[in-house]
Amino acid sequence: MANHKSAIKRIRQTQTRNLRNRYYSKTMRNAVRNIRKMTDKAEATEAMKKVSSMLDKLGRKNVISKNKAANLKSKLSKHISKLEA
Repeated sequence: MANHKSAIKRIRQTQTRNLRNRYYSKTMRNAVRNIRKMTDKAEATEAMKKVSSMLDKLGRKNVISKNKAANLKSKLSKHISKLEA
């Protein structure tokens, strides 16, 4: 167990960040999954705006890597372009 005050604080911070990152990761995965299920192009395009900004934000904050965010955005936009209006 940690003996220093700073180490105890670090443990608290790590737990908080871990929970927050898990929440945002799960939310992101669900949003991506929902877009992949969509069949309406207009609806998917609207949802893509929100998901795209979410992916960028998570990439900036290192919850996921920037490359993963870029890859997901690319694949989703490819999927949306294949949908029929």
